[in-house]
Amino acid sequence: MQRAKEEAVVMSAREILRSQIPSESDLEIADPLAPNRIAGKVYIYPSDTGWDVSGHYRRNGSDRWHPFLMSLNEQVELITLSVRDEDEATRNAAVTNPKLSVSP
Repeated sequence: MQRAKEEAVVMSAREILRSQIPSESDLEIADPLAPNRIAGKVYIYPSDTGWDVSGHYRRNGSDRWHPFLMSLNEQVELITLSVRDEDEATRNAAVTNPKLSVSP
């Protein structure tokens, strides 16, 4: 039962990530359901407020992997999303979105 809940949280986290990161193509995501040793470590962890999910994404095969850390509440709604990305559209999105933080 716990595994099924974690899988549902990660699937929701994928959709949230796709909705928050501007991209002209579908993001390739490495997360707890689809780890990628080249991209780096990933995890899902229950927190006091809900869930923390970490992973990596890239826009295409020539893009480097960008790490992310997402905090979700118990209803699997976004609390915060921190990413390491130098993409201008992503940085601009963070200016108007208080839940998104971007660092180089």
